[in-house]
Amino acid sequence: MNPRQRRGLLLMILSVAVAVLVFVGVSNYLTEVNKQVGPMVTIYQVKQDLPAFSTLSAENIEPVEVPAKWAADNTVLKVQDIDGRVTAVPLSAGAAVSTDLLVPASNLNPDEREIAVNVDAVTGLAGRIRPGDLVDVYVVFSSVPGLPKQARILVQNVRVVSVAGQQQVQTPDREALQTVIPVTLALRTESALAVTYANSFAQEVRLVGLPPGVAQDRSKEPRSFDAGALGGRAQPEGGDR
Repeated sequence: MNPRQRRGLLLMILSVAVAVLVFVGVSNYLTEVNKQVGPMVTIYQVKQDLPAFSTLSAENIEPVEVPAKWAADNTVLKVQDIDGRVTAVPLSAGAAVSTDLLVPASNLNPDEREIAVNVDAVTGLAGRIRPGDLVDVYVVFSSVPGLPKQARILVQNVRVVSVAGQQQVQTPDREALQTVIPVTLALRTESALAVTYANSFAQEVRLVGLPPGVAQDRSKEPRSFDAGALGGRAQPEGGDR
């Protein structure tokens, strides 16, 4: 073997040694990165901006691999857990889908119906109610022909199914926007009709929170209230004050 061949062989051996060292170094680096990042999990994110109450499907969600240590438990979902579910709040493109951002799946009894009413921070207990809570539905009638001006308990012991985020809707006169919170209630058929009527014609629909625990006998509670219950004689409309 002449000197030129020996130099070529040495260079080849040196190149192989350098390649092995680079491979070992990269492998060690990747191993260290994997140790720090940990295993990967699949989450789903929305492809585009979605308004509240959008139905999720393959058209607007996509899977993304992220480190398990960076994913919240309520975002690690299977596609069958998401497909067909409805968003409770608006979602921006790229936002991760989590169970707390979805309208809860229905758990109605056969004789129950779901109905949504719009409340505000005052009439809806300022965000204190949660799904599963029991509330009374109070209404105030002031300008419905044939009905006295009064406040009354319309339905008692109503189960809250879901509470959505704040939404901007038009006022009844369509001249401005107001902030409302859609609350879904589980009601029997006749009560659903009563709440629907009140939601359309009553001056105010108010949710009233109830204490937790065993239900009490409420048969002696007053169910309505008007000016006559204040004592004395109510002034007629337009009279002296």
